[in-house]
Amino acid sequence: MFDIGLSELMVIGIVALIVIGPERLPRVARTLGHLLGRAQRYVNDVKSDINREIQLDELKKLQTQVTDSARELESSVRKEYESARGAIEAPAQEAAAEVQSAAKLAEGLPASAHQPETQTKPSA
Repeated sequence: MFDIGLSELMVIGIVALIVIGPERLPRVARTLGHLLGRAQRYVNDVKSDINREIQLDELKKLQTQVTDSARELESSVRKEYESARGAIEAPAQEAAAEVQSAAKLAEGLPASAHQPETQTKPSA
């Protein structure tokens, strides 16, 4: 953050010792340390909040993508189902109609026509 070397810190310390005085310098340094610690914690909290928000946005985008994919898959499956149903339903209806017409024809025939003829074997 700040590019302060050892020589700059020594100059700051000497100026602070002259300006503040030796009696109040430890108390001021302690207070300054507490304030810097609070500032660091605040910055770290803000960073973690920003990271959480970024992750939340990424998760929301991922959720949207998964939802869209699921809808597309559902639509595709429904289309395939409907086409398969149509392909099966038409021949099945035709077969049912043929069976019904055959049943109506069979009802109109005499009783002997319903039973197949059996051949009798002569006994030897």
